[in-house]
Amino acid sequence: MADAWVDHPASKAVLEEASGAMHRDVVEGSRDEAALATTDFVQPALLALDVAAFRVLEDEGVSFVGAAGHSLGEFAALVAAGTLELPTALEIVTGRGRAMQAAGEERPGTMTALLGVGPEQAAELCDQARGDDVLLVANENSPQQVVISGSVGAIERAEALAAERKIRAVRLRVAGAFHSLLMEPAVEPLNGAIDAAAFETPRFPVAVNVTGELVTDPEELRANLERHVVSPVRWERCAGSLRDAGAEVFVEAGPGDVLTKLAKRVVPGARAVAVGSPTDARTLAEELRA
Repeated sequence: MADAWVDHPASKAVLEEASGAMHRDVVEGSRDEAALATTDFVQPALLALDVAAFRVLEDEGVSFVGAAGHSLGEFAALVAAGTLELPTALEIVTGRGRAMQAAGEERPGTMTALLGVGPEQAAELCDQARGDDVLLVANENSPQQVVISGSVGAIERAEALAAERKIRAVRLRVAGAFHSLLMEPAVEPLNGAIDAAAFETPRFPVAVNVTGELVTDPEELRANLERHVVSPVRWERCAGSLRDAGAEVFVEAGPGDVLTKLAKRVVPGARAVAVGSPTDARTLAEELRA
C-alpha cells in the first residue's frame, strides 16, 4: 500500500520522516504480512500514508476548506491541518493501538455493521438487545449504514434481532468493541500522550468525530480527541459539516475508497474522489484548475 508513494518528492519525504519516527521502514513493512497483522505497525503506517497522499495533493496545488478523518483518520486530518506534527501523531497513534488492544483483552467485545438502517433504527435495536451489557451505535456512517459496538453477548442478541427484522448484519473482524465504553481502560494511557502533545491552531477547520462539528480551537480539538475511543464516530455529520463549509469535492487521501463511496451517499450531488497515487492527485489538480 506504500509503493505508490515512494517516488514523488512530497510523499517520499513523509515516508522517510515516518520511518525515522517509527524506527521501522514504512515501505518495507507495508509488504510484510506479519507486520500488517499488528496494530503496532498498521495504525501508524496508515496515518503516514494518509499524510503522504495529502502532501502530494498540496504539492500539486489542491487547496482545502476543511478536513475530517474516520476514527484513526482523524489523526491524519489533524496533521494535515497543522494541529499536530507528524512524529507526535505517530507516537500517539502507536500508543493508541496498544491501549485499545489491551482494553479489548481486559473488557472483551466486538462490532457488527448493520446495512439498510440509519442511526435511529440502530439505536432502537441496541436498546432492545442491550440488557445489562454494553451496546451502542459506534459509527454513524450513512443513512443506510451503521456499526454497533459492545459486549459479545449483546452483539449476538442484536444480530438475532436484526435477522428477525430482515436487517443485514455483518460481524467485523476487530480486536475489541471500539468507540464504546468498553474502551474506557484505554482512555487514561492515551490521554497522557495527548495531554503532553502540542496542539496548534489548524490552518483550516477539522470536523471532529465526537460531535461531527467543525472545530478550529486547538484545545477543543484536544478535548474531543481525549474522548475519541469511547465515543461514536459521527461520520454523516462530519461530511455534512464540510458540505456546509463550502466543500464541493470530497477527496479521500491514501489507501482505499470506502469513504469516497460513503460521501456519495451522505452528500447527494457532491463529487467524491479517491486519491491512491500521485497520478490520481495530479489528475484531480488539473481537473480543478480547468
